[in-house]
Amino acid sequence: MLQPKLPTTPHAPAAPTQTHEPAACTCQHTAPPPAPRRTLPSVSTGAVALVLVGGVVATALLAAVAVSAISVAVAAAVLRSLFNNQQRNR
Repeated sequence: MLQPKLPTTPHAPAAPTQTHEPAACTCQHTAPPPAPRRTLPSVSTGAVALVLVGGVVATALLAAVAVSAISVAVAAAVLRSLFNNQQRNR
């Protein structure tokens, strides 16, 4: 029922074919020297652990700030409601 249906095409476009073949070269070429292999910098497990621990600590701090902000906002809304009810009862 929810399966997409692709449109049907009567004729698929034909891929262009190349009929020209390059002529063989009679001169002698030298192969370029192989590129030097680059090694990746080594990363110690201590550095990886430090990054992971730092990420966890930063995430925990951000979560604590968010929870504190929400609790302060709820407390402010409750106090405002209480003060408004007190002003109406006078």
